Amino acid sequence: MKRYILFDHDGVLVDTEFWYYQAGSRALAEVGFTLDREQYHQDTNQGIGTWAQARAAGVDEQTIDRQRIVRDAYYQEYLRTEAIEIEGVVETLAELSAQVRMAIVTTSKRADFDLIHEKRHITQFMEFVLVREDYVRSKPHPEPYLTGLKRFGASAGEALIIEDSARGLQSAVAAGIDCAIVHNEFTRGQDFTQATHRIRSLSELRELLL
Repeated sequence: MKRYILFDHDGVLVDTEFWYYQAGSRALAEVGFTLDREQYHQDTNQGIGTWAQARAAGVDEQTIDRQRIVRDAYYQEYLRTEAIEIEGVVETLAELSAQVRMAIVTTSKRADFDLIHEKRHITQFMEFVLVREDYVRSKPHPEPYLTGLKRFGASAGEALIIEDSARGLQSAVAAGIDCAIVHNEFTRGQDFTQATHRIRSLSELRELLL
């Protein structure tokens, strides 16, 4: 039986991944560049990020640095104004908290994470949260999840990772931890063949833990 759950955040606990893409797309459109969504997915799976396409097209680093600030502002605007809740998440976490110990391991920056959770009730169920500033190498490297295991004092076999992206799955596999992929419409076309489980919603976790 699994005793620990390490949750990814964006796309798993809150519906933010589209808005992060949208913020980057909007920022790049201001300098005349169209961000290709399919290529964006391929780039983010490799940990490259929003700006790889622009660099390949010859957009200079000064412009990218400026638009990164613009992207971050747009993203925070979306976090404040868009509906990013995922139905049933809080209720499921409340039930799971009686069975397992839980934490969040996210590539979100602390400022974004704190903004998202100013008025939400998700973090109350978590023993700790690891954000992007809490480790050196981001997903798909295993470091984020290995750091989470260490914080728990857990073995890989005792833990289950919940992810929605191929990049996160690669991180889990590299860390040697079982991973359940939860459906997210924005990432549904990615390669999840290495996943231990596929679920439609977090409510299905209760059955996996029996």
